[in-house]
Amino acid sequence: MSIGAESTHENFARVAPPASTGIKIAIVGAGLWPLCGHPTALNLHNYLGELVRVQPTIQPLFGAYSYNGHRADIHKVLFEHAISLGVDIRMSTEVAEYWEDDSEGKAGIILSGGERIEADLVVAADGIRSPARKYVLGYSDKPKPSGYAVYRAWFDAAEQGVDKDPMTSYMCKDGDVFHGWIGQDVHMLTSSSHGGKTISWVITHKDDTELQDIWSFPGKMEDVLEVVKGWDPRCAAMLSKAPSCIDWKLIVHDPLPTWISKSARVILIGDAAHPFLPTSVQGASQAIEDGVTLAVVLQLAGKGQVTLAVKAWENLRYQRVRKSQLMGEAVRDKWHRVKPGDRGEDLDMPRPEWLFGFDAEAHAYSSYEDTAKEIAENGYRLPTLPPS
Repeated sequence: MSIGAESTHENFARVAPPASTGIKIAIVGAGLWPLCGHPTALNLHNYLGELVRVQPTIQPLFGAYSYNGHRADIHKVLFEHAISLGVDIRMSTEVAEYWEDDSEGKAGIILSGGERIEADLVVAADGIRSPARKYVLGYSDKPKPSGYAVYRAWFDAAEQGVDKDPMTSYMCKDGDVFHGWIGQDVHMLTSSSHGGKTISWVITHKDDTELQDIWSFPGKMEDVLEVVKGWDPRCAAMLSKAPSCIDWKLIVHDPLPTWISKSARVILIGDAAHPFLPTSVQGASQAIEDGVTLAVVLQLAGKGQVTLAVKAWENLRYQRVRKSQLMGEAVRDKWHRVKPGDRGEDLDMPRPEWLFGFDAEAHAYSSYEDTAKEIAENGYRLPTLPPS
């Protein structure tokens, strides 16, 4: 993910200004940088093992740094920061019902145990299988199989002998590195972090199995290795080092017509509103941008204008999110159609300035007033999709 826009990395540790949401402190000041990988390039190979492109990793890019690490580590940083602020976090607590009361200007939830919780706004960050989505839309939005699935793993390099095998030791010798293999409707990415001590890999492949209620399963290594049969032998060597892996079905939704309920006091955010393919590398980033933008518009609108704030929030976020999603689909299709003779910059993972040089907080502060005024004067309209 790419956060903020600063000229030097040290500036991220500064105290946030009075009007700031504090996201830079939450993300960076809490120590996320040491948890992430810092490769200098993406080394892209075709499936035969020929190096077809070395895409430099520029840090910072357009004034922003990228943070790529284990999601559990990132979650822990955000969780601990929320705890430090006194946020009431309840684990293993199921929401049974959502409600809104226009006359009182309130919304809330009812927990499975019967407890009723009241709020000015309910933010449903409940993931791609969001139960809140039905309440917001008024109907069940059925997910669709994308036609692909991923096997993924994360493990210690030394414990699994990555550093001792000549076929895999290149992942550990020179600090953090990032390699990929593409073609034959498949792509595989593997990277090291913590100075080459930790390995992760993900391989996206065709999957036509019927969609079930459970989308994540323990992977079978024989199935994983079958995907790269006939490929560069380094792929099988690296994949087989994992002590276990996950088989994750990639599910997609058509773009939702809206992310906010009719009374505008229950909203969807992150994957609940807009799930991403892995090739977008934007799922976490766009969820954080959602949160930053929401915090700013609520601050500017005040308690009496919550519904206007969330309508403006959706307007500010909707098209940018969809453009990011489409970019991920284009990358997948490009890599999966690569032929052995293809080379060069055309194979790069896109890093456009509109995406990576964007300061969501500054944009919200500068755009809210005009956006809210337009809605207040002319009424709320459903968001529109950008050109495909």
